[in-house]
Amino acid sequence: MRLSFSDWLDRQADRLFILPAVLILLTFSIFPLLISAYLALSRFQLTAGGYQLRFVGWLNFKKLLFGGEQYHFLGVFVPVPWYGWLLLALVILLLARSIAQYIRSGKPTLFGLIGRAVTTAAILALALLLAATIGAGGQLGSLSVTVIYVAVGVTCQLLIGLGLAMLCSQNIRCRGFFRVVFFLPLMVTPVGIAYTFRMLADMTQGPLAGLWRFVGLGDLSWASQAWSARLVVMVGDTWQWTPFIFIVLLAAIEGQSREQVEAASLDGASYWQIFRDVTWPEIAPVASTIVLIRVIEAFKIVDLPNVLTNGGPGIATESLTLHSFINWRALDLGGSAAVAYMLLIVSTVLCASFFNYVMQPMRSRRQ
Repeated sequence: MRLSFSDWLDRQADRLFILPAVLILLTFSIFPLLISAYLALSRFQLTAGGYQLRFVGWLNFKKLLFGGEQYHFLGVFVPVPWYGWLLLALVILLLARSIAQYIRSGKPTLFGLIGRAVTTAAILALALLLAATIGAGGQLGSLSVTVIYVAVGVTCQLLIGLGLAMLCSQNIRCRGFFRVVFFLPLMVTPVGIAYTFRMLADMTQGPLAGLWRFVGLGDLSWASQAWSARLVVMVGDTWQWTPFIFIVLLAAIEGQSREQVEAASLDGASYWQIFRDVTWPEIAPVASTIVLIRVIEAFKIVDLPNVLTNGGPGIATESLTLHSFINWRALDLGGSAAVAYMLLIVSTVLCASFFNYVMQPMRSRRQ
C-alpha cells in the first residue's frame, strides 16, 4: 500500500530533524577543507584592486620539505649524536614489539598490516628527524617542536592528573575543596594563562622575582634560550590541561567496582598492587581515550607560544599552528594552508597509530 506524505514524514521524522544539523556541520567542515586544499596548491598575490590566486601545484609543499622553508618546518640537520641513536633504537624496539604482538594475536589482517606499516614508517621518520636535528649545531623545526609539545606535555598531564585523581578519590579532609581547586585552571582562557605565566616567569619584575633571585635565577633570561623557552610553554600547557585529565580519571576511578578493591585489600595487597592489578586495568580504556582527545587538542597549541615567546627565540618555540598563523599573517596563504595540511596529515597518522598501538590492545586485554 502506498504511504501518504504525512505517514512518510512520520517515519522519516528522526532523520529529517537531524538533517539540518548534519548539513550545517558538513558545510562548515568540508567547505574550509576544500578551500584550504586549493590554497595549498596556489600562490596568493595582492593586485591592484584585489588579489590573484595562481595554481602552483606542489610547490608550497616542496618548499616545506626540500626548499627554502625546510629549516623552518623540518629544521637544520646535523650528524646524529649518541642520544639520538639511543632514541631511534628505543623507538624501533617498541614498534617491533608492538608489531610482533599484533602478529602473535592470531588475528592479523592485510589491511591491519598495511596500516601498521604506514604508521611505523611515519613514526620512524619523525624519530629520525628529531634525532638528526637535536644535536649540537642543529635546529628543531616547527614539526619536531610540536611533536615534543604533544609527547612531553600529554605524558606529564596524564601522570599528574592520574596522581591527583588517585589522591582525591581517597577519604581525605577537604576533598571537595581540592577537587574544585584542581579543576579551576581549565576555566581560564588560554590567552589569560599565557599572560599569567609570562608574568610569573619574569625573572626581574614579576611577582616571583624575589624568589628567582633567592634561588640564584634572577639573571636567567629563559626567553633567549631555546629549551628553557620550550619548557615554560610546556609547563603552562600542562597547568592548563591537567584538570581535564584529572576530572575524567577521577570519575573513572570512583566508578570502578569497590568490591574488587576491598577484596584485594582484605587479601593483604599493597596500595601499589591494588592500583596495578585492579584500578589501572579498570580505568585504562578511559585513560587511553582521554589521552587521545588531548593529543588531538595538543597538536593545535598556539596561544601559549604566541603570547609567551612569539615563537622565539628565532623559531625555537613555534608550533605548526603558530607557523601556519605567521605565514597567514604575512599573506602567504598558500604556505599557511600547506603547513595546516601537513599538520592534518601528521596528527591523523599519529592519532591512528595511538589508537592501533595503545587503545586497541588495552580494550582487548580488558575483554
